[in-house]
Amino acid sequence: MKIKSYKELIAYKKSYELTKLIYELTSLFPKEELYSLTSQIRRCAVSIPSNIAEGYMRGTKEYIQFLKIAMGSAAELETQLQLSFDLGYCKSEIFKTAYNLDQEVMKLLSTYISKLTKT
Repeated sequence: MKIKSYKELIAYKKSYELTKLIYELTSLFPKEELYSLTSQIRRCAVSIPSNIAEGYMRGTKEYIQFLKIAMGSAAELETQLQLSFDLGYCKSEIFKTAYNLDQEVMKLLSTYISKLTKT
């Protein structure tokens, strides 16, 4: 069965859910972080599904590059999530959920990149 839309990709669905979770999580951050960590973490979260979607609409070579950019954003998000937790901006439960979902997305992206590179 051929995938007809990027919206059918598991990595897209999970990264979209992750982005919504990040918005929920960052709404609890201190107001003084609004233009720094809050803004940065939201931008990199949004970047993940956005790059999956944009890359899907291009040729294979460009798609791989966009998936790599999404992977970089997911790694950046991993760092920012850990920092947010260490600074006490988020509770353990929501941190673990977001962190684990981010790890899942990175594994999926890695698999997609690997499969596309072999074709």
